[in-house]
Amino acid sequence: MLLLLVCIGVAAKKRVKNQVPVVLVAGQSNTDGRVDNAELPEYIRQDGYRYCLWSFGSGTHSGKGHFAPFYPRNYSQKPERWGYDAVVYYELERLWKRPFYVIKESLGGTAIDPRCESTNNMHWSADRDYLAGTAASDKGGLSLLKAFTGNIGACIDNQLSQLPEGYDIKFMLWHQGESDRSQADSYHDNLKAVVSYVRSYLVSKTGLQKYAHLPFICGTFSKNSKQGVPKVAAAMLQLQAEDPYFYVVDVTDATLGPDQIHFDASGAELLGKRMFEKIKQLLIHTAPAKR
Repeated sequence: MLLLLVCIGVAAKKRVKNQVPVVLVAGQSNTDGRVDNAELPEYIRQDGYRYCLWSFGSGTHSGKGHFAPFYPRNYSQKPERWGYDAVVYYELERLWKRPFYVIKESLGGTAIDPRCESTNNMHWSADRDYLAGTAASDKGGLSLLKAFTGNIGACIDNQLSQLPEGYDIKFMLWHQGESDRSQADSYHDNLKAVVSYVRSYLVSKTGLQKYAHLPFICGTFSKNSKQGVPKVAAAMLQLQAEDPYFYVVDVTDATLGPDQIHFDASGAELLGKRMFEKIKQLLIHTAPAKR
């Protein structure tokens, strides 16, 4: 009996160690991607992607709870474009050398605060009254947050929960805030509510309390951005000081395209590389051997 219990314990530990990684990603245009695919870094164009599978939603477009091999695109008028996350996935492929899953929701020009102008009047707001008054953006409503979490749930039900190794949601990447510049004083509370909503949803969906501390990795704006106002960046830093699982990646030195809003190829790559460096720190810190 003792030997049986030991074997069961070893098998359980091995299963936890081998769980398939899952990454969450959300935001507005710089997350959506605004750099032409012809300008992907040479190493990505040469190597491509082998392991990354994604479920991508954008406004009225639903991820539908299904995954497909990743290659950069969006739902804009120029879909063959990439953002910083394409660099993160490439680096994660080299690090993990195994299949992993991405659940992404992004739409350019979108705000958290419903008082702000936002594409198609869709918002990320976690305000209870706002959420009670609208459906998910991919189901005829205006809530991007409901669309995002709804797709996370569908991905868990349709595929992730069926994986024999199990799955583990590692962290969430976020780049957004330019569209909230007119309500910058409220950005701290608004973003804090979004973070809390996603974490609470994951705890409720999975029954795992660990997701109450899901790491959020948030990028700042270039110092030359016409829309990245200092108060929004300061709100991110305030959240970092308050929340030990919220991390800010500074890219005030990132370069921009001609519109002085969106990262150019070098700027997008810089944010992706710096986000990956933060991810490596988190993964080392939370590796089983370090617990």
